[in-house]
Amino acid sequence: MRQFWQLYKRNRSAVAGLIVLALVIVMAATAQLFYPADPFSLVGRAMSPPGQNGFLLGSDSLGRDVAAGIAHGAKTSLLIGLLATVVAVGFGTIMGGLAGYYGGKIDDLLMRTTEMFQTIPSFVFAILLVAIMKPSIKSIVIAIAVVSWPAVARLVRGEFLSLKNREFVQACHTLGMSDVRIMLGEILPNCLSPIIVIGSLMVATAILIESGLAFLGLGDPNIMSWGFQVGAGRTLLRSAWWVVTFPGIAILITVLAINLVGEGLNDALNPRLRERQ
Repeated sequence: MRQFWQLYKRNRSAVAGLIVLALVIVMAATAQLFYPADPFSLVGRAMSPPGQNGFLLGSDSLGRDVAAGIAHGAKTSLLIGLLATVVAVGFGTIMGGLAGYYGGKIDDLLMRTTEMFQTIPSFVFAILLVAIMKPSIKSIVIAIAVVSWPAVARLVRGEFLSLKNREFVQACHTLGMSDVRIMLGEILPNCLSPIIVIGSLMVATAILIESGLAFLGLGDPNIMSWGFQVGAGRTLLRSAWWVVTFPGIAILITVLAINLVGEGLNDALNPRLRERQ
């Protein structure tokens, strides 16, 4: 752990990203404390500029607090990003692990399936899936996971192909260990570093996709999100710039912070850098 942190903190941008991400998480965790009311509540005068009529970041066309929406929207964005990433990484790891370990016809079948999903534009596919299903947190998570798992599958397949013929794996076969035990107990732990890195970057992508879906009106109508705020205020850009600007900045900063953290994880988990250390 100490070596990991020493390698991670060498990248100052990654440390800054970690701090920003921690602040976003704190904001999401304390949103209910500072803004106990429903973020959809009409709490004051509409179209109030930042700093006026008791609104820190202004209000929208219906009198909703923009700051409250950003605080509660952080929970939505982080929750969807994490859930979608966990589902995509889990399914992609299973597909890629089976393809890489067994090879042959199983590999061909699973990889052709993966390539079929990759030929469809991700965002368009996500729109189609959410439109078919009822717009909700569940459908958004499923849609994002469906368009995200192929990248994980190809990565894991490559890792399994490079490791399955190593001496320690051959020794496991000699000892009569089952395939499941070898894959889960011996090969998979050696693939965790790149999986963790790609997973961290997928969280940022998931947040962007969710924001885009909410912007198009395909988000959960009962839950506040940054994309919903941007979509609701797009017609007010000239007359009430703050309604769109502050949620947009929140998306930009959060996605940038997660990408920087991903780069730091890549540096810290890179075995070549560890050997130099």
